[in-house]
Amino acid sequence: MTSKLIRTSFFEFFQNKGHQLVPSAPIVIKDDPTLMFTNAGMNQFKELFLGNEKAEHKRVVDTQKCLRVSGKHNDLEEVGVDTYHHTMFEMLGNWSFGDYFKEEMIPWSWEFLTEVLKIDKDRLYVTTFQGDREDNLEEDVDSYHAWEKIIAKDRIIKASKADNFWEMGEVGPCGPCSEIHVDIRSDDERGKVNGRNLVNKDHPQVVEIWNLVFMEFNRKKDKSLEPLPSKHVDTGMGLERLCMVLQDKQSNYDTDLFTPLLYKMEEVAQRKYTATDKKEDVAFRVIVDHIRAIAFSISDGQLPSNAGAGYVIRRILRRAVRYGYSFLGLKEPFLHKLLDVLNEILGSTFPELQAQKEIVKKVVLEEENSFLHTLERGIHLFEDYVKNKPTGIDGKFAFELYDTYGFPIDLTELLAEEKNLEVDLIAFESELKKQKERSRAAGKITTDDWVVVREGSKAEFVGYDNFSTEIQILRYRKVEQNKKKLYQLVFDKTPFYPEGGGQVGDTGYLEAKGVKLSIVNTKKENNLIVHFSKELPHPIDSQFKAVVNTTKRQAAAVHHSATHLLHQALRKVLGTHIEQKGSLVHPDYLRFDFSHFQKVNDEELEQIEDFVNQKIRENIALNEKRNTPIEKAKEMGAIALFGEKYGNEVRVIQFGESIELCGGTHVKATGEIGLFNILSEAAVASGIRRIEAHAGEAAWENFKTQRDTLSFIYQQLKRPKNLNQAMESLLDEKNTLQKELGQLQIKLAQGVKKDLLQKLKTKNGINILIEEVDLDAASIKNIAFQLKSELGNLFLVLASKHTGKPNITVLISENLVKEKNWNAAKIVRELAQFIQGGGGGQAFFATAGGKNANGIEELLKAAQTFVN
Repeated sequence: MTSKLIRTSFFEFFQNKGHQLVPSAPIVIKDDPTLMFTNAGMNQFKELFLGNEKAEHKRVVDTQKCLRVSGKHNDLEEVGVDTYHHTMFEMLGNWSFGDYFKEEMIPWSWEFLTEVLKIDKDRLYVTTFQGDREDNLEEDVDSYHAWEKIIAKDRIIKASKADNFWEMGEVGPCGPCSEIHVDIRSDDERGKVNGRNLVNKDHPQVVEIWNLVFMEFNRKKDKSLEPLPSKHVDTGMGLERLCMVLQDKQSNYDTDLFTPLLYKMEEVAQRKYTATDKKEDVAFRVIVDHIRAIAFSISDGQLPSNAGAGYVIRRILRRAVRYGYSFLGLKEPFLHKLLDVLNEILGSTFPELQAQKEIVKKVVLEEENSFLHTLERGIHLFEDYVKNKPTGIDGKFAFELYDTYGFPIDLTELLAEEKNLEVDLIAFESELKKQKERSRAAGKITTDDWVVVREGSKAEFVGYDNFSTEIQILRYRKVEQNKKKLYQLVFDKTPFYPEGGGQVGDTGYLEAKGVKLSIVNTKKENNLIVHFSKELPHPIDSQFKAVVNTTKRQAAAVHHSATHLLHQALRKVLGTHIEQKGSLVHPDYLRFDFSHFQKVNDEELEQIEDFVNQKIRENIALNEKRNTPIEKAKEMGAIALFGEKYGNEVRVIQFGESIELCGGTHVKATGEIGLFNILSEAAVASGIRRIEAHAGEAAWENFKTQRDTLSFIYQQLKRPKNLNQAMESLLDEKNTLQKELGQLQIKLAQGVKKDLLQKLKTKNGINILIEEVDLDAASIKNIAFQLKSELGNLFLVLASKHTGKPNITVLISENLVKEKNWNAAKIVRELAQFIQGGGGGQAFFATAGGKNANGIEELLKAAQTFVN
């Protein structure tokens, strides 16, 4: 069976049992601070399990794209080494939200596997939860008895909490599970060792294929368990492993989900994949696995970056490039060449891959080029380091390569091995641990359990029509990050807009009996609107008036409506290929990212700005359509944002020909925007540009600042008739004077050079020059290299306080570096201490700056002492 047929069979089986087929949620999570990526099929249904939302459909079936590279579920280091772990994988799942439970699910699972897919019953084993004393949990006898009716008792294995109690994370929905395992070993091997003894033993051919989770509990922060309002079913079956079983393979990588990618890699690398444990074959597996995670994440809107989810994607991409570089000899970009093949395999199931393929290809190629350049720089630094003939590679230096230049430690080890050197891995791990602790401390968020004040599910948003309303608090909890404590509050209804669609969250206050309490931010977490306050309202069960800061809200609305007009202008001026790739709507400014493959020139920017301002002057009325069926919205031509998950009903925002799906707040007519001006245009990534702009009051303030600046220049230039000509004349005069000054500095430097030659001292054949000079840093460097070319065996230290700030230059002839093992970079760092500064460079030339010019005299004495 092909992967497509397996997937379709799963859908049809459960649709015939009354399940609604729903699309996969995006792989990148935007409104859950506890998760960066969807790591399980249940993530998008979390609030349904907790009872915070009502299910639209009681029974659901889907395939969910998942990514496991961080947090509790982290399979990254196993990927490529074994044959069944992946970063990105497809999770086939069926769900019951308070409907059927174990008695129905267990027989259905057996029916699908053995009757629909025809898997040999003699190859299947199941596990059930044996109970746990620590959590005071009884054995899951219901699952055991359900299996007893289907399968022999010797094929039912009771397992511990570690294997058979599923938890999303440290807190959240959880419950006992029953896993189905398959033994795909040969008959000969099965005859020697009973498959029962290999279940959950990490055997590559005895693997779990389906996990039936029975969601019954909510894990609280204090580790206690409370029953969920209803009992649910959450199943997950890895498509990759299922394909391995049904296509009679011994590895996921031998299935039709991966073989086309492996064939393409063979063509790219010009070598054969032999499916062994050799590093070359591991590299093949790492690459074809990682390209899937990279492509899906970028197509869902997550660009590689240096922080958060973007850093995880960059790390996966660089890991793939590094394996190709180190073990397949690929010194040129290669990952982007796999993307067309990936689209052929999965594009029909996940249309976002097809829709975003050009952007994904551009971004991947840019990242590859950047990292390959980084690898080259790292290799040069390593070569410079070993020129000084160290006895080993210092762990701190290895960590500097890793941390500053993204240079992987195993590549440092490979390079060291070629030089018969060892890396101090203990020191490296120590530095890495310190960095992780710093990072963890900076980003750690701790939350208490929710305290329920009164019954209710979630806040109804009434902020489109009201800036204030009477509210009651349903629940609250304390949150701590970076040693700052805040409270999260959930209301029965709210006028506060939660951060989303690029727009920042509302601020304002709660008021009761004349006492006001500030709301400092509003966010959406797992579809729950939470309000942040520095204090807890008192008494908590009072009736409060919730009031939005209307000044900030209106300014944000002005900028949000301006982004819609900007989007329309970009498509009008640059072309309909333009797609929004992200935005930030702030009361003070807007930022808009879009797909475009070249710089937007000044003439185009002027046309875009003029277009937006023209639409503002037309004072086009807002046409807002709430609760519009998504198919009807698409028929209207509404533009959807990539990477967003939309429900069956959406909100449409229309200003004339500008029609978009949007949940943000907007002006009633474009005339309220007032004015729009572009501040900057720049690249964010390959194929992604960014415009920053002001609108409304912020644009007017910016205009006044520019006007005042222009007026000041005009007055300073004595009110010339033609300001442009006056500025050009002034700049020409400045350039002429700079050239004259440069010539004078050259003459001065030559005079200083003559004086220095007279002060030159020679000792044991070494030319020594240690002096203070009154020159700028560029002139000192020029003199130093002139002297180096004229004199052999030179040891030079020149200090200056020409600009008021002291600086040092150290230059040593290359032969002295080798013969004496002297190092200018080390020496300059020692000397810089005298002027309260720091610096560095290469072994033969280095510079440093500092703050204390009074230390120059002692610095020169120390240099003399060293050379003596």
